[in-house]
Amino acid sequence: MLNDPYQVKENVKRWIRDYFEKNGKGCFAVIGISGGKDSSVAAALCAEALGKERVVGVLMPNGIQSDIEDAKRLVDFLGIPYLAVNIGTAVAALCQELEKDSAFQNIVGSPELSKDSKLNLPARIRMTTLYAVAQSLPGGGRVANTCNRSEDYVGYSTKYGDSAGDFSPLSDFLVEEVKELGYALGLPEELIEKTPSDGLSGSSDEEKLGFSYQTLSRYMITGVCEDGAVKEKIDRLHRQNLHKLLPIPAYKKQ
Repeated sequence: MLNDPYQVKENVKRWIRDYFEKNGKGCFAVIGISGGKDSSVAAALCAEALGKERVVGVLMPNGIQSDIEDAKRLVDFLGIPYLAVNIGTAVAALCQELEKDSAFQNIVGSPELSKDSKLNLPARIRMTTLYAVAQSLPGGGRVANTCNRSEDYVGYSTKYGDSAGDFSPLSDFLVEEVKELGYALGLPEELIEKTPSDGLSGSSDEEKLGFSYQTLSRYMITGVCEDGAVKEKIDRLHRQNLHKLLPIPAYKKQ
């Protein structure tokens, strides 16, 4: 894991300041706040790097969010400005517009959106919300991608949802390393150690993945995984989800 989390913290803060100096001098960092470790650590890094007045947190419950108080605790702890936007109505309205359309029903062969589409739609509407806020701020804003290396490796993110953003301070850190940064930043232990969940499916990350992040990290670092079935699943998820990490393919004129 990290040799010196405190030094790494300073390195990331310097990187954030450099990014904003080149790509949005004086503008805001806009971060979707879930109350989990990733958004908490990303927000704390930005607050220390830019000053808390230049970090805007956006809470985006989809209807009723059982752990919304964790998100509120984080923004209060950091002292950053924030707003809460309930995306439930927008999600429901889009689903309704699609599902009542006979052309949609004929083309997809079903009267309903697929399960995966319904699971990923809120994440994409959240990202749309973040950009709406960012572009409305005086001087503009840059949206933080809060994904970590472990999630990215197995594709545990939504394309053009939480995998989008303008800058990504945590994408080179494993789950355990993000936690180390959280402690170095002095964040509340309950937020750092909160059971990871996508907030969409009702299951924890590890329940959905079928293996622990500790197992995943060990395999990513050492290439060792004693459980052959788990190893095969990690490899398969990585192959299937590479399209989320690579630049969009673009045809080049001959």
